[in-house]
Amino acid sequence: MGSREQILADIRKRQGRGGAAPSRAEIEQQRTYLRAHPRGPVRRVEGDLGERLLARAAASSSTSERVATLAEVPAAAARYLGAHRLARTGCVWPRLAQLDWRGAGLALEARAARGDDLVGVTGVYCALAETGTLMMISGPDTPAATSLLPETHVAVVPLERVVPAMEDGWDLLRAEHGQLPRAVNFISGPSRTADIEQTLVLGAHGPYRVHILLVG
Repeated sequence: MGSREQILADIRKRQGRGGAAPSRAEIEQQRTYLRAHPRGPVRRVEGDLGERLLARAAASSSTSERVATLAEVPAAAARYLGAHRLARTGCVWPRLAQLDWRGAGLALEARAARGDDLVGVTGVYCALAETGTLMMISGPDTPAATSLLPETHVAVVPLERVVPAMEDGWDLLRAEHGQLPRAVNFISGPSRTADIEQTLVLGAHGPYRVHILLVG
């Protein structure tokens, strides 16, 4: 018996299930359970999901603005960058390249981020109202680097993509995609660490700033 089999046999024995390998019926029972994706207790999220999202995001040091339509996003992003005297050049998700960034005075290239990009503009897969978290999935038109490398991350969040909780985000992903993408990232505010003397430092492993533009 190899080390792996020995460890699993010891676990089964301590569970009172004997040390032998599981039967086919037991294996199928566990697979049925996993396929069902059962939920544990979930807190009820009530009220305006958009307002709840922005309030929880603010608690994680994100900033935000609400705009009525997607066409208003470039001007809103420009206002934010200008107010904080930040760079007006960087990169944007290819699926958002059709917006009039140049008309708003921004020079954003539709590509994944490089090491020298200071601003990255992305959409989201969805957003979680309960925690103020952005749920991102990787793909050719949604490169993960655009939200991870630049110092400033501007996230465009359509109101209809705000869901109550993380469990709802996973349900949505399974329903729309079936198969999981290569990467799923959850972003709750700017990057941070308190490793050194428990002093909170923003921007330690990623963006210093996360600005949410809630559309709708």
